[in-house]
Amino acid sequence: MTSTASSPAPAPKDPWDLPDVSGLVVGVLGGTGDQGRGLAYRLAKAGQKVIIGSRAADRAQAAADELGLGVEGADNAECARRSDIVIVAVPWDGHAKTLESLRAELTGKLVVDCVNPLGFDKKGAYALKPEEGSAAEQAAALLPESRVAAAFHHLSAVLLQDASIDEIDTDVMVLGEERADVEIVQALAGRIPGMRGVFAGRLRNAHQVESLVANLISVNRRYKAHAGLRVTDV
Repeated sequence: MTSTASSPAPAPKDPWDLPDVSGLVVGVLGGTGDQGRGLAYRLAKAGQKVIIGSRAADRAQAAADELGLGVEGADNAECARRSDIVIVAVPWDGHAKTLESLRAELTGKLVVDCVNPLGFDKKGAYALKPEEGSAAEQAAALLPESRVAAAFHHLSAVLLQDASIDEIDTDVMVLGEERADVEIVQALAGRIPGMRGVFAGRLRNAHQVESLVANLISVNRRYKAHAGLRVTDV
């Protein structure tokens, strides 16, 4: 009778062991808007190759020229084609139409949705509930051949664009279906000084992350602030 020694169980993966994303090209759809422009600026300043996308190539190029830092401008389709990771920062009312029109160009791409479906009335901002559950889930439904994640919802466009600020003290909640894709987005967030990407669940949990922006808007209005989030004990 022979016996075999059992092999030791592999050590669990360190959740902060993230990939090197410094060589990836990042496209920002809606890069001429405040949020998109701010993200493009911060990522380019961190050394990332960035392409700003817009419906009009000349508007995208004008925004890119204003930012400098090697940022390029292109129409949305060209931006999507040339990028490894595509951040969606378009207004909510144009979200579905934009993604539908770029389905072919976004095939096989990692698409990071940061759109917040919000309404506004005399009482302030409030969350909308898309039929699919969230903006990120709408993106996943419209882009079945893409890998969709959600992140960058809670960032102040004012802070992102303020060149006098070197670090932005905030965590970025990252949601997605595949660990490898989530970790790429976490690593991308971590390229920006002061930021940290934190896994926050699968896309089915994106609605409450998107909705929290309405609460942050209320915080900002009351305290004249540019509030972000920090996750404790992680």
